[in-house]
Amino acid sequence: MGPVILNGTSLTLAEIKDVARSGRTVCVDPEALTRVTRSRNVLERYLQDNRAVYGITTGFGMFANRTISREQLRQLQANLIRSHSVATGTLFPDDIVRGAMLLRANTFAKGYSGVRPEVLEQLVQALNRGVLPCVFEKGSLGASGDLAPLAHMALALMGEGRAKFGGQEMEAAEALKLAGMTPLTYEAKEGLALINGTQFMTSSGALSVLDAETIMKTAEITSALTLEVLRGIPAPFEDRIHRLRPHPGQLRSAFNLRRLLEGSELVTEPGEVRVQDAYTLRCIPQVHGASWDALEYVTKVIEVEINSATDNPLVFPEHGDTVSGGNFHGQPIALALDFLAIAVSEIANISERRIERLLNPSLSALPAFLTVNGGLESGYMIAQYTAAALVSENKVLASPASVDSIPVSANQEDHVSMGSISARKLREIISNTMTVLAIELMCGCQARDLGQKGRMGVGTSKAYDLVRQHLPPLDRDRVLHNDVETVRRLVSSGEVVRVVEECTGKL
Repeated sequence: MGPVILNGTSLTLAEIKDVARSGRTVCVDPEALTRVTRSRNVLERYLQDNRAVYGITTGFGMFANRTISREQLRQLQANLIRSHSVATGTLFPDDIVRGAMLLRANTFAKGYSGVRPEVLEQLVQALNRGVLPCVFEKGSLGASGDLAPLAHMALALMGEGRAKFGGQEMEAAEALKLAGMTPLTYEAKEGLALINGTQFMTSSGALSVLDAETIMKTAEITSALTLEVLRGIPAPFEDRIHRLRPHPGQLRSAFNLRRLLEGSELVTEPGEVRVQDAYTLRCIPQVHGASWDALEYVTKVIEVEINSATDNPLVFPEHGDTVSGGNFHGQPIALALDFLAIAVSEIANISERRIERLLNPSLSALPAFLTVNGGLESGYMIAQYTAAALVSENKVLASPASVDSIPVSANQEDHVSMGSISARKLREIISNTMTVLAIELMCGCQARDLGQKGRMGVGTSKAYDLVRQHLPPLDRDRVLHNDVETVRRLVSSGEVVRVVEECTGKL
């Protein structure tokens, strides 16, 4: 693939994934560099006129009324970065850091930040040459954006702090040297421009949206397989039912289930085995569909944010002025990510209940815990315990962070979004949910081996065949951790979705 071209307006989620997870290179549209220069010229005129502009010729937060002399402006920016580099906890995953660097560069490419082109180029070079700042996960309140994490990013670009290069962690100055780069000295406003923004919560959110799509499609596959091996009834997925309650996600889920189960000889008619299925089977479109709709909403929020100017103050070259505002506030992202956390948690919730139906002989007509040697062997009994533990953890993590706010900076910044916490909790929920779905898929395949014979659906058969290529049936007790991790990799990599969609088309 060619490089992703940054212009501040057209970055996509797919491009973020390519850069963050596959190392795709980046370049800047020449017209964007022209806009960047134009906005910097406006700011330089302000400096020449000795105007008081927040964060440019003044202090920060409650020090906004303190004027800084022209001779101290570089020191002001360096002090800002050093003093704000106070994040803590474990390091962000590399893909989130790369995503945040990309988003910060894309914001600058819009031409409203007042930075020199050199700052934008430093970010792009670091991405392309593999210099990865070491950034800690905790410490952002989500307004004025992700101050502490972004400060650690900016610290590395000026040759201080720590960074990774070639997979090794080292002093940032050494990483820049090995990459053939020189530390950047920040001029007026540039340090502030680098740390005022929502880029870490948005990077995490963007990658979570992509992972949540994989979860949703996998959940359609695992639920169809579970219904099939339990000899469930597909009649509730008829289109005419859902046209009478036409939520887009519900329609999509029902359509997916019909495609996945097409041609199955295992499903039944009402009254053939039972008159009605339990809700976890009968109401899959209604439950999954609501989460599909939530994902669609959150995706739109993220798509707006990744092409937005989120620093402060903003420089308007077309008007020749600057305006101090609040685009750094993370509330839109915080609310959206909290919503997605709830939506994904529900997918794990209903999946775990389907696992119970697969393992409980009074509900499945299958051997207890899917083992033929019950008593001597436990089969998949404790796999459900793991799923239940993860679902319970999700319920705690799904409590929204965005409803909290703690005033800071002597009450100057008196409402914050806590969006970075929303983003971090969501990542954990997504990880847990992928494991739960892997357990359902693993149990569904075992139920297929022990249950009714006959042709499977066109989509479910592909999922079954893929799992059996990597994992043999459970003929005796073994260490199930390894089995779960094997199937989980198939889920998280998108391989399950890929092989099924080759047959069914896009879910």
